[in-house]
Amino acid sequence: MNKQVGSPEEAIAGIEDGSTIMISGFGPPGQPVTLIEALLDAGVTDLTVINNNAGAGGEAIGQLFAAKRVRKVVCSFPKAIGSTIFDELYHAGEIELELVPQGTLAERIRAAGAGIGGFFTRTGYGTELAEGKEVREIDGKGYVFEKPLFADVALVKARAADRFGNLVYRKTGRNFGPVMATAAALTVAEVDEMVPVGDLDPEVIVTPGIFVDRILCDSSLKGH
Repeated sequence: MNKQVGSPEEAIAGIEDGSTIMISGFGPPGQPVTLIEALLDAGVTDLTVINNNAGAGGEAIGQLFAAKRVRKVVCSFPKAIGSTIFDELYHAGEIELELVPQGTLAERIRAAGAGIGGFFTRTGYGTELAEGKEVREIDGKGYVFEKPLFADVALVKARAADRFGNLVYRKTGRNFGPVMATAAALTVAEVDEMVPVGDLDPEVIVTPGIFVDRILCDSSLKGH
C-alpha cells in the first residue's frame, strides 16, 4: 500500500464544485499551502471552507477568497489580523459566514469523526449564536445543542508521513489537522518528509493511516 501521490494535481483530483472542504491551520501554522494553491489552479468553485481563520492577507486561503471560489466560510476568527480579503467580500455580500466559537468548532469536527450525533455546550447560550438551536437546562445551567460538522474533503498539513498515511505533526502545526482528518470522506495530507514504514514511533503517531487517503510530499516536489 502506497498512498503517496506524485503531484499536487493528483492530490486534489476529484474535488468538485460545491464541495465542503476542511483546511487545517491556526493561521499560517499547519496550513497546507501547496494543496490550497493546487485547488486554486484547478478552478473549482462554489466551495464551503471550514477553517479556524478566514485567511490571512493574500496568502493561501486568502487567494481562494480573492478568486471568488468560496461561497461560505465556517470559522471562529473571521476578523483575524490580515483577513482583509474576506472582510471586503463579506461586507459586499459576496460570501456567507457561519461563526462558530473555537472550542465548539473543534468539538463539532471531532464529533463528526467520532460518530457522535451532537453535544450540549455552555458556549453561546443566551447569545445570537444559539438562535434556532435546541437549548436545555442541565443541573440548573443553560446549554446549546451543537451538531457534528462533516466535510467532503479535508486538506491537512503534517511534518512527516510513511506510505501507509500515518502522520506526525510539528508543534502548533498540529492544531486542527488531527480532528479534520477523521471528519471527511476524503483526506489529503501535505507533508514535509516521507519516511520508511517503521521509522515513525507508534507512540507519537497522531493520525493513524486509516484516516488518510492521499499524501503529497513537498520535499519530493522540490527534488530533495
